[in-house]
Amino acid sequence: MGFVRPASIRFPVLVILATAMAAAQAPPDGPAPPSLSPEERGDVYMARKMFREAIESFKKGPQNSPVTWNKIGIAWHNLGQLDLARTNYEHALKVDKGYAEAINNVGTVFYAQKKYRTAISRYKRALAIAPAKASFWSNLGTAYYSQGKFPEMMDAYNRAIALDPEIFEHRGVAGTEMQDRTVADRARYHFELAKLYAKIGKDDLALQYLRRSFEEGFKDKNKVKASPEFTGMLEKPEFLEVMALEPRVL
Repeated sequence: MGFVRPASIRFPVLVILATAMAAAQAPPDGPAPPSLSPEERGDVYMARKMFREAIESFKKGPQNSPVTWNKIGIAWHNLGQLDLARTNYEHALKVDKGYAEAINNVGTVFYAQKKYRTAISRYKRALAIAPAKASFWSNLGTAYYSQGKFPEMMDAYNRAIALDPEIFEHRGVAGTEMQDRTVADRARYHFELAKLYAKIGKDDLALQYLRRSFEEGFKDKNKVKASPEFTGMLEKPEFLEVMALEPRVL
């Protein structure tokens, strides 16, 4: 079974606020406000998912900015043009070889091409520069998951969630860091996330992901009951309600 969804992007709170304020100044499908810089206008277009317009705006920005080239790469990435995305990420690295976001984003291109070992090497390089980036740890964990390396996946995900407990809940199409969640076995993936959230006491999210796993065909309820992460939830009505769900037949 295969499942493909657009990659989501993690971005700083200040970028979110600036983009939201700028977007509010113009109609949803109209041009970005002329008072903004090329990068700010590009961010507005990205928030509206007008990726080609964003590219044209970013191109008018400073040519010696790794951030600008990286954002152009993200726009192409969202358009499904992986070769162009990688070209621009690598251009960002020519400007600044230590720009961790671009290194991470190159990794997401390799991940999308199912070159998991190469993707992992890029994520590790990015983490060597910026070990406090939760999205990088998340990407590393997802790549390990796609290799079937569950202990390594859980270690990386634990690092990610320790840095940002809401890391798997973020959504967005603007910013500087690509965060990939495209995996083949969504049912098993969501089961693993349910265990992760149960372990840190976020029962609501644990149940949410457990429900998703059943909806996507996860059938081994004995495995759920035997998982130590769920021990404290076994008698809760909410847990029993989810466990009563019939797994979807896929």
